This record gives sequence, C-alpha cells and structure tokens, in this order.
Amino acid sequence: MGVGACLAMAGAIASIRVVDQPAAAATPNPAAAHLHLAKVAPAERRAIDYARLDVRLKRMVAKPNMVGMAVGVIENGRITFLSGYGETVAGSGDPVTPETVFRWASVSKGVASTMVAKLAEQGKVDLNAPIANYAPGLKLPAGAEYRATVTDVLSHRLGLYRNALDNKLEEGLQPAALRQELSTLNLICPPGTCWSYQNVAYDASSDIVRRATRQSYQDAVKHQLFDPIGMTSASVTREGLVSARSWARPHSVGRRPLEVLEPYYLVPAAGGVNSNIKDMALWMIAQAGGMPDVLSPRLLQTIHAPLVKTPGERGRMRKFLERLGDAYYGLGWRQYDYAGHTIVGHRGGVNGYRSLILFDPAKKSGVVALWNSNTSQPGGLEFEVMDMIYGLPFRDWMELDSKPGAPRAVPVEPDEAAEPETQTIASANGGGSAGRGAR
Repeated sequence: MGVGACLAMAGAIASIRVVDQPAAAATPNPAAAHLHLAKVAPAERRAIDYARLDVRLKRMVAKPNMVGMAVGVIENGRITFLSGYGETVAGSGDPVTPETVFRWASVSKGVASTMVAKLAEQGKVDLNAPIANYAPGLKLPAGAEYRATVTDVLSHRLGLYRNALDNKLEEGLQPAALRQELSTLNLICPPGTCWSYQNVAYDASSDIVRRATRQSYQDAVKHQLFDPIGMTSASVTREGLVSARSWARPHSVGRRPLEVLEPYYLVPAAGGVNSNIKDMALWMIAQAGGMPDVLSPRLLQTIHAPLVKTPGERGRMRKFLERLGDAYYGLGWRQYDYAGHTIVGHRGGVNGYRSLILFDPAKKSGVVALWNSNTSQPGGLEFEVMDMIYGLPFRDWMELDSKPGAPRAVPVEPDEAAEPETQTIASANGGGSAGRGAR
C-alpha cells in the first residue's frame, strides 16, 4: 500500500475515533472541578483576625436598624469564613445561615457584564459595535443607539441623566416600553463622553444575552455562569428568592417587614440576582481569577479595566479618604486605589436589602456581605476586612464605637439604584462637570 493511502486510512480512523468519543469525556463538568472551592478552608487563613471579626459582626447585627446578615471572606482564593447573623424575619427566631438566600440588587450588574463579555469571547458579540446591533429595543435620544456601543451600555456612558425612568419602572411600567421611551429624553452629553448610572438602559444587556444565546436571560446565566461556578442557589427571579428553603425577608430601617417588590426583577441584568452567601463567595473566587476554565484572564481584564474616573464616588465615600484614592468604573464593576492597592467591587440596594462585594485580584482576597434591611452602616465592613488583609492599622469603619447621638462621619449609602452622580469624562480628567439628573 502506498504512503498516501496509509495516511488517508489513518486519517479516517482518527476521525472515526473523534466521532465515537463520548461528549461527556471531552467536556468535563467545571462545577465538579470546583467542589473543593465551596468548602471553608481554615488552613488558608493568614491575615485576618476572625475572632475579632466575628465579635464585631455580632455587635453590628445587634444594632436596632439591623435584622439579619450573612458574610463571607476569601483569602488566597479560598473561602476562609462563612457565617450568618440575626434573623430572616424580625422577631421570628429563624436564624440567618450561610444557606439563607438574599437579593444582590445592583451587584447583579457584574453578572450581566461578565455574561456579555463571555459572549464576546465566543465571537457572538462585538463590545465596540453599536448597541442597536444587539438590542434593537433600546431607543436613545436622537438615534444615539447607533453611536453608543455595547461597552457604553455596560459602563453607564449612554449620555442619559442618572437612573433615567427608574421612577416609572417602580410605578409598574414594563421595561420594554421604557427602553423605547428613553428616546423621548434629552441627552446630557454624546454617548461615550459622560458617566451616569442606569438601570432601565443597563438592562439592554439582558436583551443582548437573549438574542445571542436564544435563551432566556435566566437560563443563559445559569448555563454559562452559575452552574459551571457551582452556584446552586443563584437565580434571577422573584420566585427564585421566595421559593428558597431559607430566605431573608426585606425590612425597613425600623425593622418593619416589607413586601418583596417585582420591578427590579423585570430588569434582571441591572438588579435581579439572588443567592446565599456561599455562592456569592464562589462568584468572588471566579472574579478573582480562581476559575480560569469559566472566566478567562482576558475576560476578567476586560470587565475590570478602569474605563472612566468617577470622582463623585470619592465624594460619596469621603469617610474613607484617609486610604481611598481614585475611583473608576469599568464594565459592571467599580475599581478603587486603596492604600496603594487596586481593588474591585460593587455595592447594591433595593428596598429592604443591601449587598457588597470587594476584593483584591492580585491577592485573591476580599469580602462579600448581604443583609435584609435598609441601613447602610455595615458598608464599612468591606474596608475593615481589606485593612486586615493589608496589615493596616484598625479603623472603626462600621462606626460600632460611635457614641449614641454623635453625628456619623458621613452616610455611605450602598444603594446603587440611587446613584448620586453624573460625571463627564472631561471632568473625570480635570475639566467641567455635568448637572445632576433627578429621579
């Protein structure tokens, strides 16, 4: 037999082997490979005084404006602390545990940006293409949807006033109609030239996902993010929250139970995610580079890159300016210079719930927290943990030791749905600023 014939036969055999090979063997389940990451690893504890942290969290949940809280800490890419405090319902005696499900609110935006960036990595979306190519339901003033890019949507640079039409969303109008109504507004700047926080417009990213995957947003993020990471409690619907075996009910600052409202579940990319604290910790591990088979280093670099300065954020966070430097926004994520370190995170809030995530990607360490009342006081927790990670002197960022009746340094509100700034790109680099838009 000639050499050519031998090669042809060998190629045919090889092709038959590929066809006959079971798909499961070729594509192992990423979640199975990450099972060990879901376990608390006390041996990885290095920098944090966990006994002291636990005492301070118990003091926090005893405050009269708190009901329940769950906290997770990651060091060196492993979960080193998971704990629940307080109650799921005020006065019920039902304890918050690491399995109790809360709402993430605007921390959900990082899920949307990650999902869209993953589709871009798959060649299904061009982040620099006009948003009209992928979310034709979004209509901007003066046809700006043909100039604004996918990146502009994910980084809040559409030229709309802040939180545009959130009030109508909360009144019960449907997001699809509101995304068309955005065209009747006036631009405060050309797309890509100013930063102004959005919810209704940001949820155009869920349309991108639906059209690119031909799945619901819920199914797409479950299939491509939650399941591979191992986030078994995560969902993006109201039913996903209230059907959980243990879920935290929302409360006012006065500990009055509130209704679980629907509007921000209707814009799931902007504020729809629910999960327990363990799954939020796994999400942080993946975002810090601990699951490259799910989130590649290039993808993480894309979404975490500081695209625009947000000096208004420093004004809101001025309580921490002793250590907090420049603040930026990327794709669904904030970035800060904190005591010379680059940290990444986000905060969130809807009525009755608050959330935070903050981590150092280089150290693969940080903190996540969820609580079920409208108080912002636990927000200082994120910097108390980062101070321990960096070995910095203690500061009472949670203000647990403030004297009764003494004025607080400054209220730090983690409710991203009430974002207070509209910032021009020119101002972010030293020029003039745009006016604030009213809700």
